[in-house]
Amino acid sequence: MKNYRFSVVIERDEEGYYVFCPELQGCYTQGSTYEEALKNVKDAIRLHVEDRIEAGEEVPQVESISLTSLEVAV
Repeated sequence: MKNYRFSVVIERDEEGYYVFCPELQGCYTQGSTYEEALKNVKDAIRLHVEDRIEAGEEVPQVESISLTSLEVAV
């Protein structure tokens, strides 16, 4: 069994939490709580990676992630 490390983005809205993995296109989920969202995204990532491996596709790995916020005047 191999361990992989991925970044995830968690956004809160009025209905709960939305979470996605930028490295894995189409890998996203949601949860009513922060903890549920993290559990769900772990499951989604595992399934996504398993599918890639079975299909003989590369599993992308990012060396470093930078996160910042920007203020934009409109």
